[in-house]
Amino acid sequence: MLDLRIDPFPPAAELNALFSAAWGSPHNRDFTAILSRSLAHIGAYQDDRLVGFVNVAWDGGIHAFILDTSVHPDMRRQGIATRMVRQATSLARERGAAWLHVDFEPHLTRFYRACGFRPTKAGLIKLM
Repeated sequence: MLDLRIDPFPPAAELNALFSAAWGSPHNRDFTAILSRSLAHIGAYQDDRLVGFVNVAWDGGIHAFILDTSVHPDMRRQGIATRMVRQATSLARERGAAWLHVDFEPHLTRFYRACGFRPTKAGLIKLM
């Protein structure tokens, strides 16, 4: 059974393993400082194994941001990401955010639209 956990702090090795599998590139980072400042984060666990994760960053005010939506490749197409993003949306609302933003690549448009996001114009500067 899939269990969504609110504000878990998975060990760095566990989160890095998920991100490496989900994104197809090695990750080696300690996320403790990042997650401690987040408005919320959700972990999806299957038999106590982290199989999905999403972070909700914020500006300390009314704007929140969906980041790092990740599902292990073996667990995709089962609605896990949708459940996590919907939970993240509810938590952001409950915790005082008035706006929830997300940036995504074009191939994810259908997914995020199904989660309730609408397109907007935005700007971006690559700093590094």
